[in-house]
Amino acid sequence: MIQNSEVAHDIAGLLLECGAVKLQPENPFTWASGWKSPIYCDNRLTLSYPDIRKTITVELVKFIETHFPDVDCIAGVATAGIPQACLVADALELPAAYVRSAPKDHGMGNQIEGKIDPNWKVVVIEDLISTGGSSAKAVEAIIASGAEVLATLSTFSYGFVKADEVFEKIGVPYYSLSDYDHLLEAAMQGEYIQENLLEKLGTWRNDPANWKP
Repeated sequence: MIQNSEVAHDIAGLLLECGAVKLQPENPFTWASGWKSPIYCDNRLTLSYPDIRKTITVELVKFIETHFPDVDCIAGVATAGIPQACLVADALELPAAYVRSAPKDHGMGNQIEGKIDPNWKVVVIEDLISTGGSSAKAVEAIIASGAEVLATLSTFSYGFVKADEVFEKIGVPYYSLSDYDHLLEAAMQGEYIQENLLEKLGTWRNDPANWKP
């Protein structure tokens, strides 16, 4: 869910600028799920660009201060959500933690690393939300620990219906600074794609599992 269209457009432009998002509708990528996709998003690249990294952090902080001022802790989803969560927690002067995809099979067997008290209110930070599965697992682990999750925030979301269903099921809202629709607008304006490819890019989001280039 996008809260600020202007911010969404600006963030999309920054992701394209630094190469965190690549669009190849005629030479699609293959995801781990086997889906063919005209887009590949790796927001870890934003960490290598101080100005872009700072902009994303500032916008996440603004959102949290506006909508979740009573937050006690910022938790990142391993692994790509960890550095952004630490940047946000540092800016807010709050505790930081992160959540593994599964408990460790050795040592203490932790799934949550860092301190999250059972009475704390937590905002979860993710770099990217696609189907929402990995984010939901992190949220469920925090809830199981006794803490309350106020929301999950990400830099970018594809806007899949599946993600809406996943977060509705666990009863936690999610928000993204930018999404696929704003990305396509920014890509057109920045001449990253040609107008004749816009329809092909649009149809992918509607049925990514069966999309063909």
